[in-house]
Amino acid sequence: MESWGITFLLLFFANLLVLGVSSTQDHNKPFLECLIDQFQSSNADPSNVVFSPNNASYASLLLAPNLRPESTSPLRPLLIVTPYYEREIQAVIYCCKKLGTQIRVRSGGHDYEGLSYVSGIPFVVLDMRNFRSVSINTKDKTAWVEVGTTLGQLYHTIARHSKTLAFTAGVCPTVGVGGHISGGGYGMMSRKHSIAADHIIDAKVTNADGQIVDRRSMGGDLFWAIRGGGGTSFGIVLAFKLQLVTIPGTVTVFDVSRTLEQNATNLVHKWQYIADKIDKNLLLRLFLQSITSPIHGNRTIQANFKTLYLGRVHNLLPIMQEKFPELGLLPEDCIEMSWIESVLYFAGLRNESLDILLSRIPTGIYNPVYFKGKSDYVRQPIPINGLKGIWRFLHEEDENRGKLQFSPYGGALNDYSESETPFAHRAGYIFMIHYMVSWTRPGNNESERHMNWIRRLYGYMAPYVSKNPRAAYFNYRDLDLGTNNEGNTSYAQASVWGLKYFGNNFNRLVSVKTKVDPSNFFRNEQSVPPLYLSARTKEFITADHKL
Repeated sequence: MESWGITFLLLFFANLLVLGVSSTQDHNKPFLECLIDQFQSSNADPSNVVFSPNNASYASLLLAPNLRPESTSPLRPLLIVTPYYEREIQAVIYCCKKLGTQIRVRSGGHDYEGLSYVSGIPFVVLDMRNFRSVSINTKDKTAWVEVGTTLGQLYHTIARHSKTLAFTAGVCPTVGVGGHISGGGYGMMSRKHSIAADHIIDAKVTNADGQIVDRRSMGGDLFWAIRGGGGTSFGIVLAFKLQLVTIPGTVTVFDVSRTLEQNATNLVHKWQYIADKIDKNLLLRLFLQSITSPIHGNRTIQANFKTLYLGRVHNLLPIMQEKFPELGLLPEDCIEMSWIESVLYFAGLRNESLDILLSRIPTGIYNPVYFKGKSDYVRQPIPINGLKGIWRFLHEEDENRGKLQFSPYGGALNDYSESETPFAHRAGYIFMIHYMVSWTRPGNNESERHMNWIRRLYGYMAPYVSKNPRAAYFNYRDLDLGTNNEGNTSYAQASVWGLKYFGNNFNRLVSVKTKVDPSNFFRNEQSVPPLYLSARTKEFITADHKL
């Protein structure tokens, strides 16, 4: 055993040259030495899971669909660790706690503010990309899914096992399961089957002590918290057990566009009155942007009605003719296909092989760019004059750069109470607004111009959206709502954005955090805080902030 240990250390230190550890990176050495000790004790090999900034793979591992957070971050991760085994995760937790190094956990890297791969203080990234096992049980219609799995891989695996089973979650194939599902998980079947988090029936989580717990051993409070409250505030989720949904063998899609010259303003206005009340098998999603008219050559507004119907065309058309005749939907606008084909369709990959869903590299409409996103919820239809104000803002931005997405609620989303899970946006909401602006050129002036635009638009929308609080979707993380740069956010600070994301559930999330991670080991700029004002002062919450 002693001979093996010496050989192991010699081999590993030789591999450090490959990893790029040099005399200029002395700050990495204590962490690496700690990992060596921990990996050696568990017979693990760190040479293929630990990457330093000088390693050839480091930059590609760090690459994310949104280039903006990294471009403004003062620090890059000391190391990126891509574990294959639970013991390797436990080793990283141990070393982070021992050395006071912050840990950021990443499953896909699509988080809007880069909180899984950037930080203002020294940190290590735990990238879960190798935790991507999917096990399907068609008999009881369940799946055990490790959190490094992408949505595309999950959908692909389900489709290989069954043509009538699916899962209700988002449309981007390269999104990681861990962040998406634990934060909610809205998708094209949400009016029929609600969100992804509502279908979690078990989970495996590594807590701050390095212990691995499941639903029974973690307790009801923690299991409640990770179903919509995000996982990284409370631990490292390793896998979810999901309840799959039954779907018809054939579904119908359409993507119908209308411009201002084709009555788009009135169509968008009417859409608000029917989108949350129409047949729950039908999800009418709406995209808005400013384009140059191919007919008139002038700038105009284009409204795209992108739709999934869980059924066939001959059943869809009567519904549309009764509820939304103004759109003028025709049979030739509609395409029948399988559910898995619709996954490719909505990802902009319709003519690609199904195997493209196995790729982790963003393609098509998800190529890496600089972007900023924000969100809102709407309870009352926006009047015509309010919509015209949106059109003016869209015309101010560069063509095709500023976009709004209206995602309808109602249906199965209303079948759950506000407090059943941390996801509080249930009955009473008509639709969610997703604001997006993107650009391709780096530079402070370029970024500031686009950031200023989306912030002004968000300010303009205040009279037309939810109030007290002005709600927001946790998976569209937005640091404009409030943050603490050191990740030690007080209750008072966090409640500003916490009430927007979670409504009345925020206080319970704080209570769970205080119970399972009182030292605030798992934290980022918008993590749920434990019950003290700050790590620096250790002042406790007063009676005014009772849970």
